[in-house]
Amino acid sequence: MTDETLLPPYIGIDARSIVVVNSPAEALIASRELAAADVLGFDTESKPVFMKGQVSQGPHLIQLATQDKVFLFPIRRGEAYPALQAILESTSILKVGFGLGDDQQRLFAKLGITTQHVLDLARALRTDSRSDVGAKTAVAQFFGQKLQKSKKISTSNWALLPLTDKQKQYAADDAHVALKIYRAWQAQRDPL
Repeated sequence: MTDETLLPPYIGIDARSIVVVNSPAEALIASRELAAADVLGFDTESKPVFMKGQVSQGPHLIQLATQDKVFLFPIRRGEAYPALQAILESTSILKVGFGLGDDQQRLFAKLGITTQHVLDLARALRTDSRSDVGAKTAVAQFFGQKLQKSKKISTSNWALLPLTDKQKQYAADDAHVALKIYRAWQAQRDPL
């Protein structure tokens, strides 16, 4: 086991490669790039709930990453993105991420999206049947780096727009690092 405190920091995707999708027209443009990929990094963010029994109204943000870009889709009340739904329900594009069970349930509950062809890396990278592998552990294992995840940003209000630069970076890195780890894992499994 690696002492993560001694590792160099993981440098996320460049901020210029993060695209915030603010309209159905922009979603259509983004979906063309996303549809060209065989695998996408995938995650969602939701405004946290702090009271017992309170139900999340998320997701408030959907993140999809290609090798070179991350598309952030803020989900506004009453706005539908058919192009985004087509990508998430595609059986020909693999979507990879960490801890996707809640994400998938919330997408269905809020938007009626039934995600297809999804691989939860937290489970796929397990070394035993009980311990899911988180993104931080995977980054240390595959890249020898420390993924910094700010609790302040992760528990921020993802429903409040516009997103801050720190929120954009955090959300983009969550999706992009999943894709990078998936590629590294595949290369390790099939070195040819």
